[in-house]
Amino acid sequence: MSTTSSDDETDLSCGGDGTETMIPKYKRRKVAIFFAFCGVGYQGMQKNPGAKTIEGELEEALFHAGAVPEAERGKPKVYDFARSARTDKGVSAVGQVVSGRFYVDPPGFVDRLNSKLPDQIRVFGYKRVARSFSSKKFCDRRRYVYLIPVFALDPISHRDREAVMASLGSGEEYVKCFECSERGRKIPGLVGNFKGMNFGTKPLDFQSDIVSNNSNALRTEIKREALSSVDVEVARLLEDGCKLNTNSLKESEEKINETTEAKNKFCYDEKLKERFNRILSYYVGSYNFHNFTTRMKADDPAANRNIISFTANTGINLDGIEFIKCEVLGKSFMLHQIRKMMGLAVAIMRNCAPESLIQTAFSKDVNITVPMAPEVGLYLDECFFTSYNEKFEESHEEVSMEAYKEEAEAFKLKYIYSHIGSAERKYGSVALWLHSLNHRNYPDLNYGSHGHNTDQVLVHKKVNETKGTTQTVLASKQNDEEHSQVKTFKETMTQA
Repeated sequence: MSTTSSDDETDLSCGGDGTETMIPKYKRRKVAIFFAFCGVGYQGMQKNPGAKTIEGELEEALFHAGAVPEAERGKPKVYDFARSARTDKGVSAVGQVVSGRFYVDPPGFVDRLNSKLPDQIRVFGYKRVARSFSSKKFCDRRRYVYLIPVFALDPISHRDREAVMASLGSGEEYVKCFECSERGRKIPGLVGNFKGMNFGTKPLDFQSDIVSNNSNALRTEIKREALSSVDVEVARLLEDGCKLNTNSLKESEEKINETTEAKNKFCYDEKLKERFNRILSYYVGSYNFHNFTTRMKADDPAANRNIISFTANTGINLDGIEFIKCEVLGKSFMLHQIRKMMGLAVAIMRNCAPESLIQTAFSKDVNITVPMAPEVGLYLDECFFTSYNEKFEESHEEVSMEAYKEEAEAFKLKYIYSHIGSAERKYGSVALWLHSLNHRNYPDLNYGSHGHNTDQVLVHKKVNETKGTTQTVLASKQNDEEHSQVKTFKETMTQA
């Protein structure tokens, strides 16, 4: 596999004075490279013509670091390049592994490679592997993590416009989300004549760095002067020629504060954790996931996937927002599969769909549109090579992230976690998505509910009829009934 004509690592040549000098002539090595990246600003891991990708950056860095010769530049198949996992646009990774035949000598290969990469892509190290090794073929399992804000599981947080309008006059009105830039929203009760009144607005100053192929995408930031929610809304209404009742401004601000306080009180307690983990457990096992990807037919063998575990037991605070770590372990995943699995799970937690819909979506004769959660909270946590390590235990060192755990954790905190937290704090990526999570945009969430959604009825009971513990009892009773139905379905599938 070496590009040299012999196994010698040095070559003899004559100097200018006729004396022989020793010039290093290095050999290729089959290695596995461990690295991490923050996916913001990139269109995924896999190289695509005309797209800015992680592989594109890595290939160029390998060439400039001397790992790939000029003749093989841009030809990854020639040096057996392989990746352990593909990631979608905007998705990050802390345990990505690529393999190939590279020139890693002289010492200092990792430093040379990192010097050619942007800060948001870091190489931790490399390990010598067998000639037959492929990071794609020998990867047994892949673990992904999705960080979801706790408020996303609250059925009354960030409701859509229709739900807010339906609650008017009920005595338990939902308040519009002033922190979300939902187009066309209005402040409830802003009716009256404001002629002669003078309202000033404070300008917004948006500044962002253009992300080039060799710049750090994390430097993008938005600077804005302080504006209250009412200031923004009043200015927009004035431009639209709307009438204003100033007596309702103070009342609107009070409702906003009350909603914010209620949202902060919502927490991921043991009861909520138990329900969420139960919902995620429905994905565990071998099923047909054709409804959890794009352009995949139900009879395609590739639609059958095996999920080993899916849990949400730990939380983390990022930029003042509580998140839940949802860890999913499986052999392989399809395009958008994890994001769609999370999207449907969140819809169920928000009472937009019955728990039984997950099992319904596994049926080959059912085609439904499943909501897809934003990409910002997803990252590849680790790839496992258990079979390879057992086979080559005596001849090669273990291929794992064990030696790089501290570096990986530091990178995760500095780049990935900070990006996820700031993205939600500044832009409300998940909050805005929640506004679209309704039956108007996803009518299939009603599938199999005999013309109405029982979960949604419970939400309306919360608005119109019940308070406190009574509503909780109603919700838990219905969820237990669905859980027993799903459990019976899974037992039937197992016996078959």
